[in-house]
Amino acid sequence: MAVAAAGYKINDLMTNDPMTNNTKPYSNTKATLAIAKASFRSILRSPSAVVFSLAFPLIFIVVFANIGGSAVTADVGVAKTCDTANDFYRGLKTHKVANLITSQSTAEMEKNLSKGNLAAIIDIKKSMTPPYITVNTKYSTASGDKGNIFKMILTNIAYNANKPAQKEPSPIVELQETTIRGRAYKYIDFLLPGMLGFSLLSSGVFGTAFVFLSLRLTLVIKRFFATPVKRYSIVLGEAIARLVFSWIGALFIILVGHFLFGFTLIHGVTTVINMLILSALGLIVFMGFGFIISGLAKNESTVPPLSNIITLPQFLLSGTFFATTAFPSWLQSLSNILPLTYLNKAMRDVAFEGAGLGDVTHDLLILAIWFVIVYTAAVKTFKWE
Repeated sequence: MAVAAAGYKINDLMTNDPMTNNTKPYSNTKATLAIAKASFRSILRSPSAVVFSLAFPLIFIVVFANIGGSAVTADVGVAKTCDTANDFYRGLKTHKVANLITSQSTAEMEKNLSKGNLAAIIDIKKSMTPPYITVNTKYSTASGDKGNIFKMILTNIAYNANKPAQKEPSPIVELQETTIRGRAYKYIDFLLPGMLGFSLLSSGVFGTAFVFLSLRLTLVIKRFFATPVKRYSIVLGEAIARLVFSWIGALFIILVGHFLFGFTLIHGVTTVINMLILSALGLIVFMGFGFIISGLAKNESTVPPLSNIITLPQFLLSGTFFATTAFPSWLQSLSNILPLTYLNKAMRDVAFEGAGLGDVTHDLLILAIWFVIVYTAAVKTFKWE
């Protein structure tokens, strides 16, 4: 990035007044705001920043929201009291469409069923008298088509199991069901927080890495040092600019999602404010990765591969586009250590569940741990010259 393109005017940071030859009291606050203003102009002039922060998330929202985001699978909770040592359960387990989930607690399954994350909850009982197997299934009005798909699977398996006993007075397998009312959980409610995370991670990593490497290579930072400006003013100014830009982008994405696609904001303006606060915290963590890359990179051509090593696994494994419950257990374990996973989860809990910041302290704690790890590494790798 050229010095002129970045919008930095080093003379603006000097303290001498040419009209009076008097030295004015130097203000690092004014220097920080001047750097933030110049950096914000630079971001607006950068096509890549606009594309990654606004265009890509909006394109993904439009595409995935309209196709429903869905591979044909039905996540089904298995009750803790369910008998799993029978042929019916084994047959259900081998079905490719039904994804049986046993890792969730009873409370988690009930919660996920009520908002449509689970298609159903099954509880299989065995008996010594006909019917020998009773399948109790709980559905939710929020399950939608996935609940109906799972119902057809159960009906088909039960039909095949009862074929040999068609002339008997009692079937071998009996299906019983109940339905609870739940709030509809649309795919946009899952997708949009993931797109916010996508935008913040892209801006924090790529934007920070390119900017500070460019400032170092073009000797802009060296010229800064010829002024009384403090080093923290340079970093803080860049951070403020990127934060303001990310807030504008996040607010735009939230409003587009809400008014055009029905994205749920359970507490309205309060929910939006909480999501913006989470956006700021996430961006601060992700900028740390950018500082590390800018210190490790020798030139601008090495920034993209280093950045992709950090961003691509998180884009794919952190529940950005699809739920991590579809992953095998070993991959879920990897997903559960990534910072974007916890930012996405906190965003979704705030937006749809109506959680406050005090209700997502576990997610914030993980982000805080990542903050310590990332900035410890950044201090050791970041270079000013």
